[in-house]
Amino acid sequence: MSISIGSTAPDFEQDSTAGRIKFHDYIGDSWCVLFSHPKDFTPVCTTELGTVAGMKPDFDKRNTKLIGLSVDGVADHEGWSKDIKEVTGNALNYPLLADSDLSVAKAYNMLPADSGDSSDGRTAATNATVRNVYVIGPDKMIKAMISYPMSTGRNFDEILRLLDSCQLTAKHKVATPANWQNGDNVIIVPAVKDDEAKERFPGGWDAPKPYLRIVPQPKG
Repeated sequence: MSISIGSTAPDFEQDSTAGRIKFHDYIGDSWCVLFSHPKDFTPVCTTELGTVAGMKPDFDKRNTKLIGLSVDGVADHEGWSKDIKEVTGNALNYPLLADSDLSVAKAYNMLPADSGDSSDGRTAATNATVRNVYVIGPDKMIKAMISYPMSTGRNFDEILRLLDSCQLTAKHKVATPANWQNGDNVIIVPAVKDDEAKERFPGGWDAPKPYLRIVPQPKG
């Protein structure tokens, strides 16, 4: 079954560096960022996992849980964790799923269904498509998805910006424009007609085009 923005995030139960995890229970009433890796002991992923560990307070204040995934077992993860701390100065402080049976990667369409059921003998190149980010809401729905090649490290400042936008637009009937940063002006969504907009935004709006209504970012 294919997944996309608006799909329910597939639930699963899988081993991790923090023990056995049932994914939807782990999310609870929080938001969640799930980000995946094709293999342990890969250079770009080493920098990413440590970077995220250092940024965990930024996700915490957004009521967002972190969870990584890599296509190897817990024992390899534990050895890799030592490298991550040595290289980045940050120890893992969130679970790293051990997807050694490929079940999560397949459930999230990162690998074809006929990829087998073991990470044994597979390389980072074989698993090159396991390089995704999923932003998941408390309703367990996928709010955003990003795919990266193995050669490009993820920009987690951008992922925080995306998370801020997803959380804001889930609460208010607005959209965020190009290069928006938290606190910038936003756009009233087209589904909100002018009569409703006057109630929601009594201060009015700027409209360079009838379909483009710009207002200050709502509070709260």
